[in-house]
Amino acid sequence: MQCVEFRVIAHIENDFIDKFGIPRQSGLVSGLVSRLVFEEEFRNPDAFRGIEEYSHLWLLWHFSETDRKGEWSPTVRPPRLGGNTRVGVFATRSPFRPNPVGLSSVKLEKFEVDAKLGPVLYVSGADLMNGTPIFDVKPYLGYVDVHADATDGFALNQKEGVLKVSFAEKLLERIPAGKREGLLEILAQDPRPQYQNDPERVYKMRFGEFEVWFRVEEAELIVVGCKEFS
Repeated sequence: MQCVEFRVIAHIENDFIDKFGIPRQSGLVSGLVSRLVFEEEFRNPDAFRGIEEYSHLWLLWHFSETDRKGEWSPTVRPPRLGGNTRVGVFATRSPFRPNPVGLSSVKLEKFEVDAKLGPVLYVSGADLMNGTPIFDVKPYLGYVDVHADATDGFALNQKEGVLKVSFAEKLLERIPAGKREGLLEILAQDPRPQYQNDPERVYKMRFGEFEVWFRVEEAELIVVGCKEFS
């Protein structure tokens, strides 16, 4: 059977410079806004007519940083299960799949037509790394896409965050005011690999033009440093 190749229609721009720290699922961090910048071929405003009437969108995208060129394994080890338990790849959202395709639901914050970039979508709740290629955008339909009786399997339901974040005011002030809430949400979700639990270990995370250092002691994440990346 012949398969049609996906075409990249846009790229996402945000403060998730590295994979470390990206929310594990879409919708977990609502305080940060990303924007979708479309390829020139797809900047026809007619293609976006009516999109403002939707509150949320689906993004279909490429796991571009984990593409193994067709290599895949029938089982994977989800970090949320400690990194040692193997489960079926189709029972997870692991990026190591037969086809490196991701699906995320995001909130549409704003649509505008930029003088240079053409139509641009501003969305919150994205779990995509800066520069991720976008294959498609579709409206999220609440009357069919929400299933109140859905079960989450072995996935952990931690939407509100699991850690108390201690971020000294003098350090937090170095972060632009509009990005502070989102950074605090990311840290509260515990960016560490789940199999690492050394209270003395200091982790480094890129966030936009900044580097943030932190350690975790029991249920508290303590920020120990923050500076502009150079």
